[in-house]
Amino acid sequence: MVRPGKEAPMTSNPEALRSPGTTGARRDHRFRDGVDALGFPLIPLTLRKSRRIVTMRKADNSIREERAGPPRPALICAAKPDVSPVANGGSFMSRVRGTFVSSLDHGPSRAGRAGGGLLALALTAGLWLGGTAQAQETQIIYPGSMAVTGFSGTIIPNFDEGLPPSVDPVDETFIDTTRATLRVFDVSHLGGPAAGQLVFTPPPFEVTAGQIGQVFGVTYDDGVRDGIPSGIPNLYAGATSLHGIRIVTPDADNDGRPERQRRGTSGAAFMDGQFGTENGGGPGTIWKIDGITGQVSKFADIDTNSGPGIGNLTFDATHRQFFASDLDTGLMHRIDANGELIDSFDHGVAGRPAHGLAPVADDGAVMDIHGAAFDSEDPDSWGYTQDERRVWAVSYHGGRVYYSVGEKSEIWSVGIARDGTFAGDPRWELTVKADKDYAVTDIAFDNSGFMYLAQRGPVENRYDYSQFADSGKGEVIRYWRENPDDPATESVWVEVPQEYAVGFPQGNRQSAGGLDLQYGYDAEGNLDTSVCTQTLVNTGDKLRDNPALAEQLAAGGPLAVHGVQITPRELVKPANVPPFGSWFVDFDGYFEDPEVEGHVGDVAVWRPCEGRAGYYEEIPGGYLPPFYPPDFPPPGNRPPCLDVEDIRYFCTPSGLEADLYLHDHAGFGGDSIKAQSRTPGVGVTTPQSHAPGKPYTIGITGHYPGDTVDVGLCFYRKSDKDKGGYYPCCKMTLPLRTPAVSCER
Repeated sequence: MVRPGKEAPMTSNPEALRSPGTTGARRDHRFRDGVDALGFPLIPLTLRKSRRIVTMRKADNSIREERAGPPRPALICAAKPDVSPVANGGSFMSRVRGTFVSSLDHGPSRAGRAGGGLLALALTAGLWLGGTAQAQETQIIYPGSMAVTGFSGTIIPNFDEGLPPSVDPVDETFIDTTRATLRVFDVSHLGGPAAGQLVFTPPPFEVTAGQIGQVFGVTYDDGVRDGIPSGIPNLYAGATSLHGIRIVTPDADNDGRPERQRRGTSGAAFMDGQFGTENGGGPGTIWKIDGITGQVSKFADIDTNSGPGIGNLTFDATHRQFFASDLDTGLMHRIDANGELIDSFDHGVAGRPAHGLAPVADDGAVMDIHGAAFDSEDPDSWGYTQDERRVWAVSYHGGRVYYSVGEKSEIWSVGIARDGTFAGDPRWELTVKADKDYAVTDIAFDNSGFMYLAQRGPVENRYDYSQFADSGKGEVIRYWRENPDDPATESVWVEVPQEYAVGFPQGNRQSAGGLDLQYGYDAEGNLDTSVCTQTLVNTGDKLRDNPALAEQLAAGGPLAVHGVQITPRELVKPANVPPFGSWFVDFDGYFEDPEVEGHVGDVAVWRPCEGRAGYYEEIPGGYLPPFYPPDFPPPGNRPPCLDVEDIRYFCTPSGLEADLYLHDHAGFGGDSIKAQSRTPGVGVTTPQSHAPGKPYTIGITGHYPGDTVDVGLCFYRKSDKDKGGYYPCCKMTLPLRTPAVSCER
């Protein structure tokens, strides 16, 4: 649907900046002389000498660990987590499992930093290793549930049998298929005011790499089951190459492990845990996780994707369909609620000309892991489509799909017609202004008209699994529409966005490429579902790692945090620098890998907002059969000269708007409308007229949600009006049943 191009009144400073409160994290004085203030004695655990933790499988198929290094204190009460598995697909995370193998050729590295490191580790054990996991009996997703994707970690199979002295352990290191690549967190209680601290969360629901492989983009549906709203959505995740590509050939040295390969070769296959091949998955697979049972199933498969994977996903609740970007071909695929591919939109061919750019067709490059040209450490050999047509993020909003293109990221949108098809009206929105030309891999909108964008650094793939993206320079920014529109600027959006401080390292630009909006939180960090989009959540690397601030940060937990930052949305720079006004959640619960990059992916929040609608959001409404007013009877009992085919309602910064889809049933030949309210106290305006075939937009003010508003229409020919004097006009009254939800300001 085509929405008005120059709307969304906003000021140059649309939100007042709130102080983040304390300028530094509070000290934690609970640990004294080896005894916690609550009376729990401390016991020694061990840290590894290097960042390698090798998980070993015993004969009974349980897991034990090999760790080495100096002792650290921990709370006895936290030493025995009781973890209950969830049947039908997912599991809950044990917080004492090992993490991934990382850069082995750098020699020993410390798990903590000097100064407050010991205190941080003690606090870690007490707050983040402890607790009893409770199995969910009814559902895994609740309002505010936060789904996060990330790399699942690594393992050396059969390590207890030893490795020959001449063997590089990295060559024998594989994806750990037993660990999670997607976790669903309960972040309803953050434990207190934001002070830059790592927060405790109950053990999350997990989906493992063995089930779905590595995934990045995530989205929820609307929870409609068998045509009935359930209030519990399902979760969807798309296969990815953003957490690296790894290939193997069959075992050649009889050690029970396949042979890792850096370059393409005959007989190569994707490593187990790369794309969920055990469950029939591939690089074009979209997985479905049932929000009630946790059962995992293959939802859709773009079988033409050779390896680059899915950029991101979005759900269109109006038409109950999905859109997925394809990094192999550059196409945006439309997928129905049953997982069937319906059709596709080709930005390179159909989108670029709308902004005066030459069309660019896909070059046909594919990922060929059997050919010598494939290099696992060179993403340019992976078969990505050309940068000019490479669609990354997708987000359905206000009757359009917004999407990002290329490394020097452009934001575009294309309308979705009444029948759910692509409307064929691609529109350039803006070219991102940031310090680095990094891809925007996620887009989100709040209910105040802001558009939020998250950058992710260029794709990398170190053979030792340490780095999947060039992190440390990615920004999280937001735009809003100009008001009034500045005719001197090309875009309807402001030229310079606002930026958020992401993470504590110098520059505060640790974005890992995922973001979403969350409900609000009260002063004690408790979720407030009465406020719909008050909080920004975004993924990031090394979020609490800054040696200059180590002493302040130590009281708030470990420094090596790769996960999610939670920030009140009004805290744009220069507020919240450094981000002591935020909370932090770690993806996998291990804090001994400060040097890895790109191991965290996307984030999505289940945020139903009953009774409220956001700006530029389509909302349900209806209309009664149109009739003639008493003072205008139809001559000869003929039917009305207009048929009303459809009416669609939107919230905008100006209030409620209705798009009227009218059919010139009598062949009157009109091309314009005038509208007046026939309901006392209610205002009706006609912001603009359209050519035939386009919707006629009217604004409605002064009504109560759910009211029926009578709108008088005059349907006429503009050429007749331009002659002056009286002109023919087809009149009718249209009774509109306004939506039962309000347009939240």
